[in-house]
Amino acid sequence: MFTSSMSRRLALGLCGAGLALASGLAAAQTSYPNKPVRLIVPFAAGGTTSILARMLAERMGQHMGQPIIVDNRPGAGGNVGMDIVAKAEPDGYTILMGPIGLAINPALYAKMPFDPIKDLAPIGLYAGVPNLLVVHPAVPANNVKELVAYAKAHPGKLNYASNGNGTSSHLAAEMLKSAAGVDIVHVPYKGGGPAMQDLIGGQVSMLFDQMPAVLPQVQGGRVRALGVSSVKRSAAAQDIPAVSESLPGFDMTVWFGFLAPKGTPADIVARLNAEMNRALKDTGFQSQLAGMGVTPMPGSSAEFGSFIRREMTHWAKVVKDSGAKID
Repeated sequence: MFTSSMSRRLALGLCGAGLALASGLAAAQTSYPNKPVRLIVPFAAGGTTSILARMLAERMGQHMGQPIIVDNRPGAGGNVGMDIVAKAEPDGYTILMGPIGLAINPALYAKMPFDPIKDLAPIGLYAGVPNLLVVHPAVPANNVKELVAYAKAHPGKLNYASNGNGTSSHLAAEMLKSAAGVDIVHVPYKGGGPAMQDLIGGQVSMLFDQMPAVLPQVQGGRVRALGVSSVKRSAAAQDIPAVSESLPGFDMTVWFGFLAPKGTPADIVARLNAEMNRALKDTGFQSQLAGMGVTPMPGSSAEFGSFIRREMTHWAKVVKDSGAKID
């Protein structure tokens, strides 16, 4: 026989169970991600940043149950797109394909619209890749030494495209100018795709850009490769010498990583990092990247944060030594 106190306890228990069930269902309904994630790429479509972003986004989306949609937002050496993410809602639904410009731009630009450390939360390092120095076939140079000799004999005649002010392609060419003592003219674009189109068309003479976007153009005979920007030759193109073989000490390896707005919940950052690392440790994906000259670099979000700080210190010195500056 139920007493009134027993009835009250049963009612309270059922109420508690109902609340717990409702809470569990609500949590399931709002579990991350429950809608598509936007991945901002701060350069135009067709360049390496966009190519690599789409490759990783596709793999991550398959495991996360929601698509990761690439949104190209070029401008100001990547600052336009990076600033969009820095000011976005920190809910995990707007993230960034962060380029090496995160470390370069604070030293290069007189004024930054955001602070890479204070306004962005590192998710994980993606990959490292060298630039290739390529020229239009009409340029009378088959190697870096011949290019330097021609540039010295014709000061100001050669121009070079870049993916934008402050990008690695801009700074790599400035490093070459400084190391070789040559006068070549900068023509900035809003990404590697448009820069490559004009190089192929002969509107510009030369370009430093990342290997995944450039190597197919070299292999197709549309441009000529003179050197790779890493200290050693790339395993993906052993026949292309390193620029350092002609200009000792020359070294620029570009990197990419994912970031979110500062304040993004730690569990969401951890989920994104785990899905990144799952993809980067997949042997099939590793093989695909290796064929493009790309080295996957999985790790923790904390490691990526420390890496960015070290890179900012390194590139601040390189920018100062090169004399490059953007108002």
